Amino acid sequence: MCMCGRVGSSDGCYDRGLMPYGRERYMSSAITNKSHGQSPADRLSAETPVDIAPMERGRGQSSGMESSGGNSINIESDFRDATSSNRRVSSYDHLNNRIFFRLFQLGNELQRQAVQQLGITTVQWAVLGALSQEKYTSGIPLSQLGDYLVVSRQNLDGVLKRLERDGLVQRVQGEGDKRARIVQLTPHGRSMWSETLERIYQFYDQAAVRFSFDERVALVHYLNELRKDLANVDLGREKVKNGVASEYAP
Repeated sequence: MCMCGRVGSSDGCYDRGLMPYGRERYMSSAITNKSHGQSPADRLSAETPVDIAPMERGRGQSSGMESSGGNSINIESDFRDATSSNRRVSSYDHLNNRIFFRLFQLGNELQRQAVQQLGITTVQWAVLGALSQEKYTSGIPLSQLGDYLVVSRQNLDGVLKRLERDGLVQRVQGEGDKRARIVQLTPHGRSMWSETLERIYQFYDQAAVRFSFDERVALVHYLNELRKDLANVDLGREKVKNGVASEYAP
């Protein structure tokens, strides 16, 4: 699996850009670790008594019932009722809050571990991986790279300056439009990426050691769905006030 959210093929990830992971290695790791510990839902349940009935449906627990303080709560029924009556369901609010906070923590942990174990930040990792793809051998336009990585032009420019300073990437003029800037790996950058790949594979193996192959496939699916829905969030024209997060304001 790679950070682009796709499962690899025998010769590498379909989108080899971010963090390529060949299928044979992926399968081997999954089979080796298939019997590890509890399911993700079981671990979540053990961590804190939060209602998780919807998460358990795929594991044969279709009742949608959770017990809390001696009272049975039908979460799915509550959610349907709330949808029809336009009222909030506190248990869903709490679970959603935990999901997005865990994603925030996960991003920070990935950043910290990438720097400590690989010597590069997650954005540098993603940029180098994207540029290492065969289809981008001659480079990729700066704007297209930003869209691909979902990184603002301002943040991407800072990362590229650091990578240029280290001799790993370079920006050149486009062939057609001389004003366009094309980003490409230098020979040194391509060599550095090749040398880093084995450590990246080891990083994946250890980070996902508790997940079976099926769990990893399911996780990729749900993350893809979440990203699609997140991209469609629209709270109206008043979503940005007092200049907060102005970088992402329309």
